[in-house]
Amino acid sequence: MKLSEIKKHLSTATGVTFQLPNGTFVPEHFHVTEVGMITKNFIDCGGTVRKESVVNFQLWDANDFEHRLKAQKLINIIALSEKTLELEDLEIEVEYQDTTIGKYDLGYNGETFLLLNKQTACLAVDQCCPPQEKQKTQLSEIATESSCCTPGGGCC
Repeated sequence: MKLSEIKKHLSTATGVTFQLPNGTFVPEHFHVTEVGMITKNFIDCGGTVRKESVVNFQLWDANDFEHRLKAQKLINIIALSEKTLELEDLEIEVEYQDTTIGKYDLGYNGETFLLLNKQTACLAVDQCCPPQEKQKTQLSEIATESSCCTPGGGCC
């Protein structure tokens, strides 16, 4: 989800809830402790230099049981971040600490924001990954009229 999309969803949302991939919810008294931009400069396994940027939201369970983040408050936090940090309309990555700090993509089901598991992938498949396994065929399954050589019979 891009930054523009979350702002659109928040403009009509009645509440702000986040659901983890396992179905549990981030406690409703969470805080958004950071909004920022993270840029990653790296070289992939094929030697290509890459640069990726995301808008990052960090959620924190503060044990402040009286706190409830309202949609308009989060819109205001995003607006201040856009102005101050000159954020672009990038994909959002959410950090949330459960047993360790997890990084999630963000989805929306019409009422709840969904923390989606991120996946890794090889970015240089054509350069460094083993070729896909070719289909194996028994020599005896090859039609004899398509070849001058036959199994056990030698060549023409």
